[in-house]
Amino acid sequence: MKITFMGAGSTVFAKNVLGDVMATPALQEIEIALYDIDAERLEESFLLIDTMNSRFNEKRASVKKYLGVENRKAALKGASFIVNAIQVGGYEPSTVIDFEIPKKYGLRQTIGDTLGIGGIFRGLRTIKVLDDFAKDIEEVCPDALFLNYTNPMAILTGYMQRYTGVKTIGLCHSVQVCADAILSGVGMRDKLEGHKEKIAGINHMAWLLEIADKDGNDLYPEIRRRVSEMTASGEAKSDLVRLDYINKLGYYCTESSEHNAEYSSLYIKTHRPDLIEKFQIPLDEYPRRCVDQIEKWKTLKGTLLKNGDVENVRSREYASHIMEAIVTGKPYCFGGNVINNGLISNLPKDACVEVSCVADNTGIHPTYVGELPLQLAAMNSTNIYPQLLTIEAAHTGKRETLYQAAMLEPHTAAELSTDDIVALCDELIEAHEKSGFPIL
Repeated sequence: MKITFMGAGSTVFAKNVLGDVMATPALQEIEIALYDIDAERLEESFLLIDTMNSRFNEKRASVKKYLGVENRKAALKGASFIVNAIQVGGYEPSTVIDFEIPKKYGLRQTIGDTLGIGGIFRGLRTIKVLDDFAKDIEEVCPDALFLNYTNPMAILTGYMQRYTGVKTIGLCHSVQVCADAILSGVGMRDKLEGHKEKIAGINHMAWLLEIADKDGNDLYPEIRRRVSEMTASGEAKSDLVRLDYINKLGYYCTESSEHNAEYSSLYIKTHRPDLIEKFQIPLDEYPRRCVDQIEKWKTLKGTLLKNGDVENVRSREYASHIMEAIVTGKPYCFGGNVINNGLISNLPKDACVEVSCVADNTGIHPTYVGELPLQLAAMNSTNIYPQLLTIEAAHTGKRETLYQAAMLEPHTAAELSTDDIVALCDELIEAHEKSGFPIL
């Protein structure tokens, strides 16, 4: 059995996922293939994963590295599981382009990896690469399960599931920590142990529909009361967009406030700087994180690679648990991204939705949700249609469909005219093509 890790130069994430594999008895004898197009980062990851394999895996996995497009098929050949963590274009040039050109039009972003103009263009340039992955997978490992961790999750996973023959599931980190975040934020973390929850919606905007303590008592009335008091008094100092969701929409969602600030027309407005201050919205947050992570990695890799100061405790990342369930047949429940097909009955059937799924030795089985509260379905729909148009633009190569995706994207539409949006898209297309990462 073989696991192929695409984008293995994401060393810390590769360490976490593959460390989990090594901590799972049913997976310890697996072959691990590390693939990347960056020789230096691939070598760093190989040294770390190989060291961890020696230190923490008594049964010893086979760890191999594969560099460059010319070795991609060899990396994939015979894989049972493929973990995707690529970032096409990296911080430079692509992320810089996605943030700096929109600024010229007065369009500001926080993260730009899920929706917004940045998420749309990140999705399109990544699909160009995933298309090539899919052709190789269909040829050399057609039965493999593709576990996608790369953003924009709904756009990429939705494309793979609708327009390729690759068995794909989309995985995120935000579902696992949603209940912890809100209970900790309102001083109720003691209710976390043994709690029960129901989460459904779309990636990064899935809703905590129900939350109860271990005895089945509904925790939402007290959560709503505390949030109302904390925001009215000024006691609330962080996570203010999501707390506003609770006050105005009645429910909390899975991804952070800096993300959700740019998923609607409600919070980032160039003519309302008071809102930026009120909701503590960190404009240009993702570029700052990129620069910070690049600097931190210079120090961290010395610790990991030279001093051998590395630990391995199995994490809450879904990947190893899904693999274990498929190998052993022991069911595992997780939040997965799948094509809707009626799972959430008041969202479009072609939408990529995030719902509870069960993995076992017969595959992955999404669970039925039914209707979301109308206001939550409406919020999701404002994101879903630009996502679907982006997927369609990637599939057809039509520039006008890309324009339409951007025109219907809530934050972009709130700030720019249709003519400005077309001009912005054209400038972004040209800049990405010149940088070597084409869009259509």
